[in-house]
Amino acid sequence: MTKREEITLGELQERIKGVIESSFSGRYWVRAETGEVKIHSQGHCYIDLIEKSKGGGGVTAKVQAVIWASSFRMLKPYFETTTGRALERGLSILVNVQVTYSQVYGMSLVITDIDPAFTIGEQEIIRQKSIMRLSQEGMFEINSSLDIPLLPSRLAVISSEGAAGYRDFVKHLEDNDYGFSFSIKLFPAPLQGDSAPDGIIEQMEMVAREMDNFDILLIIRGGGAAQDLVCFDDYNLAINIAQFPLPVVVAVGHDHDYHIADMVAHTSLKTPTAAAAFIIDLFVAEEQQLIFLSRRVSLSLQSRLQSELTTLDRLNERMAAALRTHYREGEHLLDIFERRVMSASPLTILERGYSLALMGGKKIGSVNDAQAGDDFTLLLSDGSFNCTINSIRDGKKR
Repeated sequence: MTKREEITLGELQERIKGVIESSFSGRYWVRAETGEVKIHSQGHCYIDLIEKSKGGGGVTAKVQAVIWASSFRMLKPYFETTTGRALERGLSILVNVQVTYSQVYGMSLVITDIDPAFTIGEQEIIRQKSIMRLSQEGMFEINSSLDIPLLPSRLAVISSEGAAGYRDFVKHLEDNDYGFSFSIKLFPAPLQGDSAPDGIIEQMEMVAREMDNFDILLIIRGGGAAQDLVCFDDYNLAINIAQFPLPVVVAVGHDHDYHIADMVAHTSLKTPTAAAAFIIDLFVAEEQQLIFLSRRVSLSLQSRLQSELTTLDRLNERMAAALRTHYREGEHLLDIFERRVMSASPLTILERGYSLALMGGKKIGSVNDAQAGDDFTLLLSDGSFNCTINSIRDGKKR
């Protein structure tokens, strides 16, 4: 009977360690996705490196990796400065590793270097594919074709509740120097990380159900690292912004980056405060237009009034001249009438040396108007005679 070999667990682990470390004595550049990331109190960083199936299924490979504190102190700021985000779950990374084996913890990888360009590059490829697809589908002009109301005072806002950017936005609106008032309703949503696009879309659907109560939709956040804003390059989010029934203003606090959400939105601004200033400026522009029109109307009315006053002055002058002419003509006619009346007056005739015979206060115009023995008065210019008719002689019988 063959004698069996018996070894301790520690001896077996030593043999495994020797085989692994001798077979993988070099260093290798490994592509993987980050799973759980933990920072130890002593400064070490522990990362689960995973690989998923191409069809989007489950995990096909997984190993624990560590960045010792001495290396992590240098790699952490280098990675974060280059990529604009922290080393966290869900990143595609390219790391330089050394294979190690521990009798207690099993196999692990010691990360000695990270290539941040790999992480940025993969995201940029996805971004460019999304831009091309959206362009082919004609999504870049849809939302920008909507008209923003002249006075957009009813605002739907998607932001993180309690975020500084949202507070700055509200404060800037409410403290405006012109006394404009606004109605603001917050629809809270996560604005970074893998859950952000679905969270924003969900709140956009809530706004759409109440769209008659709002003039525009604003998506705002107060800045952050470049990688924090990757969610705004999401294709599904871009589609929803492009096809949203209200004008969408995107202001996610970035100075240099221009995300797909900016491209498909009606208006893109750098910060929440800039978004508030944009809305206030719309009101100021309308107020200035009203002031301008008011001044034009006032000047037009003043000009018209002056023109009408000038016309009235001219009419008054013409009427006064016409009245003066009419008055003079009237005076002249009165003089003529007066002369005619005076020339026909019996008194005028008497002054010429004639006399007038009156009987019973009536003029005796014919010998047939009186009889012999009748009394009559003979009126002269300077007096009268009381006379009696002795005889009557008919002038026709002479």
